[in-house]
Amino acid sequence: MIDYERFARIFGVNLPKHEKAMTQDILLPSLWDDAVAAKLDEPGKLLYRSNLLGSDLRITNFGGGNTSAKVQAKDPLTGADVTVLWVKGSGGDIGSMKLDGFATLYMDKLFQLKAQYKSLDQEDAMVDALGHCIFNLNPRAPSIDTWLHGFVPHIHVDHVHSDAVIAIAASKDQIALTAQIFGDEIGYLPWQRPGIDLGIKLGKMAEENPNMVGLVLGSHGLFTWGATAKESYDQTLRIINKAAVWLDANVKRPAFGGVKNPTLPQAERAATARRLMPLIRGRISKSEMKAGHFTDAPEVLEFVNSNMLEALAPLGTSCPDHFLRTKIKPLIVPADADAATLDALIAGYRADYAAYYDRCKHADSPAMRDPNAVIYLVPGVGMLSFAKDKATARISAEFYVNAINVMRGASGVSEYQGLDTQEAFNIEYWLLEEAKLQRMPKPKSMQGRVAFITGGAGGIGSASAERLLREGCNVVLADIDQPALDEVTAGFAKRYGRDMVRGVLMNVTSEEQVIAAIDHTIGEYGGLDVLVNNAGITSAAAVEDTTLTMWNRTMDILSTGYFLVGREGYRVMKTQALGGSMIFIASKNGVAASPGASAYCTAKAAEIHLARCMALEGAPMGIRVNVVNPDAVLRGSKIWKGEWSQQRAASNKISVDELEDHYRKRSLLQRSVFPEDIAEGVYFFASDLSYKSTGNFLNVDAGNAVSFTR
Repeated sequence: MIDYERFARIFGVNLPKHEKAMTQDILLPSLWDDAVAAKLDEPGKLLYRSNLLGSDLRITNFGGGNTSAKVQAKDPLTGADVTVLWVKGSGGDIGSMKLDGFATLYMDKLFQLKAQYKSLDQEDAMVDALGHCIFNLNPRAPSIDTWLHGFVPHIHVDHVHSDAVIAIAASKDQIALTAQIFGDEIGYLPWQRPGIDLGIKLGKMAEENPNMVGLVLGSHGLFTWGATAKESYDQTLRIINKAAVWLDANVKRPAFGGVKNPTLPQAERAATARRLMPLIRGRISKSEMKAGHFTDAPEVLEFVNSNMLEALAPLGTSCPDHFLRTKIKPLIVPADADAATLDALIAGYRADYAAYYDRCKHADSPAMRDPNAVIYLVPGVGMLSFAKDKATARISAEFYVNAINVMRGASGVSEYQGLDTQEAFNIEYWLLEEAKLQRMPKPKSMQGRVAFITGGAGGIGSASAERLLREGCNVVLADIDQPALDEVTAGFAKRYGRDMVRGVLMNVTSEEQVIAAIDHTIGEYGGLDVLVNNAGITSAAAVEDTTLTMWNRTMDILSTGYFLVGREGYRVMKTQALGGSMIFIASKNGVAASPGASAYCTAKAAEIHLARCMALEGAPMGIRVNVVNPDAVLRGSKIWKGEWSQQRAASNKISVDELEDHYRKRSLLQRSVFPEDIAEGVYFFASDLSYKSTGNFLNVDAGNAVSFTR
C-alpha cells in the first residue's frame, strides 16, 4: 500500500480523505535494476533507461518521446577524446529500440551549427545540416528533437509524452498550473514547433536555472535531466508521479461532466462494432486499403458516453505526436448508423478536412492527403480506428486513449485546449515530414488487406498464409486442430509481428462456428478481402465399400464446409463493396476422376462448380472466385499422413516411401509439387495480378494430361 503521508511530504500534495482510497495503479513504479545496469557501458545504460521508459504507455506513447546521453569517445579520425551525443534517431520507439536506433553526433559540431543560426527561416536547413555532425558514419538519421537534447547542459536527458504532464500542458491555465504543481524545479516554455530555435531556448533556460530538473513544453510534453542514467530515469518518474497525484487529488468529478449515453452490454458492443467496421472500411478504402481496430477500454467508454464528448472531440489532440497519429479530429458515429448515415457523415468529414487544408495550406504545401478520419467514436460502444495496416490502426487507437487521458485531466482542473489549427496543419504538412514519408518503402502489394484461410495450420494453408503475410496481408488462420493452430500462429507472429496474424478454432461443418470465425475476423481487422477455402479431408474406397458415413463426412467438409465459409465471406465482401477474392483449393480429382475415391472426387467437383456459381453472382460486385487444383502435395500435408497415403500406395502397388517419387515421375514435368507452389497460385488469385480473372481454375500439378482444362 502507498504511504500517503510520506507521499504528501515528498510531492507537496494534500490528499483529501476520500482520495486516499486511490490504488497503486496511479503511480509509476521504478523498474530500474542496479545489478543489470552495473554490467552496462554508458550507451548500454541509455538503451536500458530508454526501454524502461518506453515500456509504459502512461510515460510515453509508441514512437513518441526521446532519450539521450552525452558520451565520451575516441574520434575514429584523430584518436582524440570527443563528446558524442547519443540520441534516439528518427522514426524509432524508445520502448523497443536497440543500440542501432540511436543517432550519434559530435557535440562540438552541433555547437558550431548553433553559432551559425540567426533566424527561424533557417530551421529546416539546419535539420539538413545535421548530416555534417554525424559521428563514426552512423547511418541512423537524427530526429528533429536532436537540438532539444544537444543544448541542454546536462549529460542525460529524457523527453516523454506523459498523459499526466500533457494534461497540464494542454490546459488553458498551463503556466499557472506548472508553477503551482512543481514550483521552481520545473520550468515552462510555450508551444513551439521542435527545431534548433526551441533547442536553443530550452538549453538557455536550463543553463540559467541550475536548480531546475526539467521543464514542461506547452501542448507537448516533459523534459527532465540528470547527471547519471539512473538519476535521469528516477527524475522522470518522480515528476510524472507528482503530476499524476496532483491531478487525481484536484480533478473535478465526475469525469467529462458525467454520463450522457449508457454503455451497451459487452456482446452488443462487439456486435455493433462488427456491423459498423465493414461499412466504414468499405467507404474509406477506395484509394488505399485499410485495416481496422476496435477497443472498448474503460477510458474510451467513459469518454464516448460523456456529456463533454461533442464539445471536446472536435478540438482534436494537443501533443503533436498524438495529432500526427489521429488526424485533425475524430468522427463521431451513432451506434445505430446505417449506410445512408455513414455516407453523409464520412462525406461531411472529407469536406471539412478539405476546407481545413484549403484554409491552412501554404504555397509550397504538399498535396492534400487522405481526407478520411482515422478515429471513429461510437457512443455506447467504443472506438474504431483505421489505418494502412493493423499495427498502425492499433497504435493510433492507443494514441487517442492517451489523448482521452489528457482531456480528462485538463478539463478536470482547467479548460482543455487542442493544438492550434494552423499549427496542427504546419506539423501535418511540414515539408520535413513529407520528405520522411517519401523516404518510406513503397507499400507491399497486399498491405491493408485481410485474408481468412481454412485449414490454416496445414501444409498448403500455412504456406499460403506465409505467402500473403510476406506481401503485407493480415491473415486469420482457421483450423480444427488447436495445438497445431497455436504453433503456426505463434510462429507467424514472431516472424511478421503479432498484429499481422490471428488464429481461430473452427470446424467448417458447423454453421455457428463458421459465422463466429468470420465475425472474429471482422472484429480483429475490420473486414475481409481474401478468402482461401482450403480445409481438407481424404476418403478412399471402392464405390461398393463407400459407407454413407464416409460419403456424408466427405461432403460435409469438402462441399458443405466450402459453401458455409464461402457464403459468409461473400456476405462480408458484399457489405464492404470493395470487391474481393475467393480461392478454392480443389484438386486434380475435381476434373479427372480416379477409381476408389468416388466421395472425394465428387466433393472436389462440387467445390469447383460452387466456385463457378459464386463467380457468376459475385462478378457485378467485383468479387472474384477462382480455383487452384493441386495434385499429390505430400510434404507438410496432414491428409497424407494417415490412411490416405497407405491407400494410395496400395492402389499403385508401391510402398508409402515411394509415393512422392511415384507422383513426381507421373507428372509431365517430372517435378514434385510442394505447398509453397500452391501458395503462389493462391497469391496470384488473391492479388491484383489476377484482377481480371474469375471463374477460372489453375492446375498446379507439374502437368497431368487428364486434368487439362477442357
